[in-house]
Amino acid sequence: MNAVLSGMYRVAPRLAVRDRADHLQSAGQPIEYVSICKRYGAAVALKPTNLRIEAGEFFSIIGPSGSGKTTLLGLTAGFVAASEGHIKIGGVSIEGVPPFKRNIGMVFQNYSLFPHKTVGQNIAFPLQMRGIPKRDIATRVENALRLVRLENVANRHPNALSGGQQQRVALARASVYNPSLLVMDEPLSALDKNLREELQYEIKQLHSKLGCTVLYVTHDQAEAASMAERIAIMNAGEIVQLGSARELYRNPRNRFVAAFLGQANLIPVAGLERTASGIAATTPFGERIVSVKGYEGDGDSWICVRPEAIRITASRPEMDNVVKGVVVDTTFMNGVQRHRVNINGGPVVEQFEQIISASYTPAIGTEVYLGWRADDTLIVADG
Repeated sequence: MNAVLSGMYRVAPRLAVRDRADHLQSAGQPIEYVSICKRYGAAVALKPTNLRIEAGEFFSIIGPSGSGKTTLLGLTAGFVAASEGHIKIGGVSIEGVPPFKRNIGMVFQNYSLFPHKTVGQNIAFPLQMRGIPKRDIATRVENALRLVRLENVANRHPNALSGGQQQRVALARASVYNPSLLVMDEPLSALDKNLREELQYEIKQLHSKLGCTVLYVTHDQAEAASMAERIAIMNAGEIVQLGSARELYRNPRNRFVAAFLGQANLIPVAGLERTASGIAATTPFGERIVSVKGYEGDGDSWICVRPEAIRITASRPEMDNVVKGVVVDTTFMNGVQRHRVNINGGPVVEQFEQIISASYTPAIGTEVYLGWRADDTLIVADG
């Protein structure tokens, strides 16, 4: 198909682009990245990447600055030209299709609303650019405002609205023309915590009502975990692991993924031994930790234990793994009691639990035991 499309493009470029643009007008299309790559001279912003996002899926990309997530977004929207590979929407390559014909709705961190236009005019603008009849525009704008619960602000200007309301207007404008793909680039990062959580719920509700495919780019791991059906974690220009939030949290592939998604205690491994029930790891500070699963390759590896899986006690508990240490810090935050414990002069391990269920609150300097199950211990690769 690629050869046929490229041949059509060479013979009659306008016809080919128009036909492919027309194809994009139905919502909820699958997105496929085929060996897509972006280089700037010798620098590789995105390594060859293969990825498929299903029709109607809410898909999130997370990663640190410089990981490649913004490059992938730019390639999708058509703001960046690929060095190699191509992208398909609905099974058809969009190579050569300009950004304004890709039927992609965009929502940015800074809202990007026209300050001189009213809310209604902002939402109507993309419909006017697409030649929608005037008699239909008013109905579509009204329906879009109802979806984001802003029916009463159509005649106001953006500067008369709160940040949360402006972002709702941006969502309405991006979705009013039924895009095949809705791309969101850090849309909530400028808002306070309570408002972010409220809009997270509203965006999920909007997605459910529209049925469009969503590509959500964020640096906020918790935000991605609470919203997306699947998450791609990127680092150094490539996807290092892909899956649901639960899969990524419970079974991180390496140290980077374990540390990036949620909180993790990571302890270096000095040696590994296969046992009848799983894996036994020795640490540089003399402890022996058992696990039922994990990495057994030749490279360096780490013990990964989530803080909420650990119990803190005054006397030695009957658990698979037990280490002894001294409390070096205690904090209370958002209903959670957190302890940091120095283990045998080695690493500092964090433990936390809900205050409402906490039965033991040691003071700083107290000698304590930390215990956890082998099922909650994972050996992960370095990286």
